[in-house]
Amino acid sequence: MGQRQILGPHDIDDGRTRIMHSASGFEPRQAAHLDTSEFCATCHTLFTHALGPNGEVLGELPEQVPYLEWKHSEYRDTKTCQDCHMQVVEQATPISSVLGEPRADFSRHSFRGGNFWMPRVFNRYRDELGVKALPQELESMARQTLKHLTSDSSRISIKSVSVLGNNLEVALSIDNLAGHKLPTAYPSRRVWIRVMVTDSEGKPVFESGGFQKDGSIEGNDNDSDPTRYEPHHELIDDPEDVQIYEVIMVDHQDKVTTGLLAGVRYIKDNRLLPKGFDKRTADPDIAVHGRAALDSNFQSSGDQIKYRADIGTAKGPFTVLAELWYQPISFRWATNFGDYDEPEPQRFQSIYKSMSDSTATILAWVVLSDISPTSR
Repeated sequence: MGQRQILGPHDIDDGRTRIMHSASGFEPRQAAHLDTSEFCATCHTLFTHALGPNGEVLGELPEQVPYLEWKHSEYRDTKTCQDCHMQVVEQATPISSVLGEPRADFSRHSFRGGNFWMPRVFNRYRDELGVKALPQELESMARQTLKHLTSDSSRISIKSVSVLGNNLEVALSIDNLAGHKLPTAYPSRRVWIRVMVTDSEGKPVFESGGFQKDGSIEGNDNDSDPTRYEPHHELIDDPEDVQIYEVIMVDHQDKVTTGLLAGVRYIKDNRLLPKGFDKRTADPDIAVHGRAALDSNFQSSGDQIKYRADIGTAKGPFTVLAELWYQPISFRWATNFGDYDEPEPQRFQSIYKSMSDSTATILAWVVLSDISPTSR
């Protein structure tokens, strides 16, 4: 027998082992570690090192650590990475074309992740980028990713609403249904809340977190100024404020940056926590940073936040729409490439601008109508 082994989660009998080896040159072997989260962690636990002008290391950053986040949650005892990210085929499926034995709980190797946008970029610019995958394959992956995100990642609900005088107050609850922080992995990703209040004629009287066609978020300090960032909020009463769940990096001079070879620490990390995650005991590599660390309503499995809208003389009944948005490559991470006068970053920025209005999607939403004032 040869030494070229191929690993899988199933036990293979000697007869089928010989058949596969004679047909392919590979010897199948069962490997139980393929079903564990630790197997995924070997690639998805990544630390980057900030470098100085002479190549010296200035600091270390946990660029993506979803496995460590999962390990600090209650999912470590109930679900693995594969349970959520590898789609299980409903019926028993043979795993080889010759004498294949039908297996239960067979998973497709689709690896549903969090980036629905890049497959569509590859499709639209397939000739320029030399893409070999078929158009229908890339679109299928984008659709599978969106389905996974919109059905399994999060939930938003209205806990209470009241109108008193000129103020309409809404209390929202946001639940993270994932087994890690939401969003997680590459730090360009962000989730945010859009809230709109309309009057009896459907006219907006308040809006926070509107998505712009250029890929930016209305009112986000970081999108309007690369040196600033939007803090975590417990109460939003100004349309120029927006609740964004994200990480913000700073360099060794405490300047906000999107450069992975410049970032040394997170000045903000209020990404939604998975169920069972205790922010008080979290290791520094997965800690909550910024105002969210002191927010008693920002806890395991989600966040609770209040909105107070000045409705002035607008006539009710009112309607409140609350949406949870997600963007895998945020505005600042794309537009900061404009500082580099090289063909690759300039091409990416051009592509981003051409498709910026499709870089985000709604994960979950809730609407409440016929809200009447208790007093005016």
